[in-house]
Amino acid sequence: MSVVAVLGAGSWGTTLAIHLANAGHEARLWGRVEDDLDQIDALRENRKFLPGIPLPDRVKVRAELEAALSGSEFVLFVVPSQAVRAMATQVSPVLPNAARVISASKGFELETGERLSQVLQETLAGRDVVVLTGPSHAEEVSRGIPTSVVAASAVEARAREVQELFSTPRFRVYTNSDVTGCEVAAGFKNVIAIAAGVCDGVGFGDNTKGALLTRGLAEMARLGVALGGRRDTFFGLAGMGDLIATAMSRHSRNRAVGERLGRGETVEQVLGSMTMVAEGVPASRAASALGRANGVELPITDQVCALMFDGRSPREALDALMSRDLRSEV
Repeated sequence: MSVVAVLGAGSWGTTLAIHLANAGHEARLWGRVEDDLDQIDALRENRKFLPGIPLPDRVKVRAELEAALSGSEFVLFVVPSQAVRAMATQVSPVLPNAARVISASKGFELETGERLSQVLQETLAGRDVVVLTGPSHAEEVSRGIPTSVVAASAVEARAREVQELFSTPRFRVYTNSDVTGCEVAAGFKNVIAIAAGVCDGVGFGDNTKGALLTRGLAEMARLGVALGGRRDTFFGLAGMGDLIATAMSRHSRNRAVGERLGRGETVEQVLGSMTMVAEGVPASRAASALGRANGVELPITDQVCALMFDGRSPREALDALMSRDLRSEV
């Protein structure tokens, strides 16, 4: 049995705590809002983000950060992308020396464009960080629906530790040494999922979405390779697998954001009514900036940004994509 501090008590953090407890580990669940933690502990259920899923006895809810971290062998960051640096800064002085650091958040830091493992390494004095990513909706993992994900680290032994920590008969973990590729895919797929949702909201069909996902995957791979990732990573679980799940699922908050945009709502209206974070919104800005900085053409991403931030209509965005210069697919 291992002791794991799970920092972030949203749907995914709660799900991973439940999963780890069911796998035989002690999971210490911590969040920023003490009243929410008190309710979770009293009800033994995260009714706000994961209703109907009971917490096993091995999930220990901790209101004090130091109590969650003390003696932990693994520390799992499951906070929104734009909160990772502040969270790591708070954790750094009390992080156990031997604790392994795992990032289960997806996205880019908007201000710097950095991947989240880079943010963690900067703020945690160069610690090795393993990235846990892949097609894994909380609503399904928490119910034991078979899932496969990736543990990515440049240090194979670290990836294998996380693989062994999380693996169960219903949760299969592969390892991958391409941290850059896995993280770019994890952040970028949310942007394409918003575009897929716009297609649903406007009423376009399967032809449109099939083309969008295919060209979105190519766009994702172009940026990832330019940033140092391996092309084959984008055709694995972290890339194509997560893109399919996020762009097609009824559980996907990013696809849902796009659908509402496609029906005519503004991004302010959509985000103002959500209790959870749609990582594709800040990721679209970050990815677009990374594309410009690295000379990579990202037409779908740029149109998602224009739709959300520049007042472009969904049909105008589609027209801009469909009227681009004709070219070879390869």
